[in-house]
Amino acid sequence: MKKSLVLLLTLVLAFTLAACGKSNNSESSGSPSDPASESTDNGAGSDLSGTILAAGSTALQPLVDQVSKKFMDKNSGVTVTVQGGGSGGGLTQVQAGQADIGNSDIFAEEKFKDADADKAKELVDHQVAVVSIAAVANPKANVDGLTKQQLVDIFTGKITNWKDVGGADQAIVLVNRPASSGTRKTFEKYALGETSQDLPGSIQEDSSGTVRKLVAETPGAIGYLALSYLDDSVKALKYDGVEATADNVAAGTYPVWAYEHMYTKGEPNAAVKALIDFVLSDEIQNSDVTELGYIPIGKMQVTRDVTGAVTKK
Repeated sequence: MKKSLVLLLTLVLAFTLAACGKSNNSESSGSPSDPASESTDNGAGSDLSGTILAAGSTALQPLVDQVSKKFMDKNSGVTVTVQGGGSGGGLTQVQAGQADIGNSDIFAEEKFKDADADKAKELVDHQVAVVSIAAVANPKANVDGLTKQQLVDIFTGKITNWKDVGGADQAIVLVNRPASSGTRKTFEKYALGETSQDLPGSIQEDSSGTVRKLVAETPGAIGYLALSYLDDSVKALKYDGVEATADNVAAGTYPVWAYEHMYTKGEPNAAVKALIDFVLSDEIQNSDVTELGYIPIGKMQVTRDVTGAVTKK
């Protein structure tokens, strides 16, 4: 009787130890129900949570806005808010800790210079795409392209009628961007080669969408837009005979382009990093980026530094 009881207890103990060992092995290898063991594919992860504010460039805004919606579908615990306001505003907000991401068409070093140079050093640059900018005119101006010098003369007020550049007899109406605009800085740096003036009678608008609407509806108007904002309502003008196309930008033959930056102050937290990684993923670079008129980083055959110097890859 005693032998049978001892044998029974031994069997029960052995079964219990085996079950515990199996349970421990399952947990250590990672089970599907364990959130910590779930993989994060293209920024998706059920363990991510928090809120993200991305502010700044209106040229980059369409991409960040569209991709953020996809990101939130994959990460229900994260809320992303995307705001415009211009590259300068975005850089100022992220540097001051008022935004998690500063969307910008310019390098931080172009915004924070001289006494503020140390502010740029605190920001981490994440280049997510390339934006190209074209001069655009009201279609009735009847002009297909302009030279660099003609653009300079128009934006400095030396040329005031379209007939002087081969177009219709129509007064030119300038639609410019504010000084804080990264689009303006890019256009001035790479299209004009100098700073443009806020001339009397010119229109100044901060939003790319509003610029497009004004140029389309105002007789004689000229402005400039990122390719992501182009449509049939405005006429994109050739620059020194070269069209503003993704292929020409990638090859380095069309010079009016800039990197699209998503700056963070220091290294980003997990949720912000996941969002930026998602923007840089093949899924987004090969679909949303190209569909919205940007150029994928990996497609560029040239690089550009903060001074504007271009180098072949």
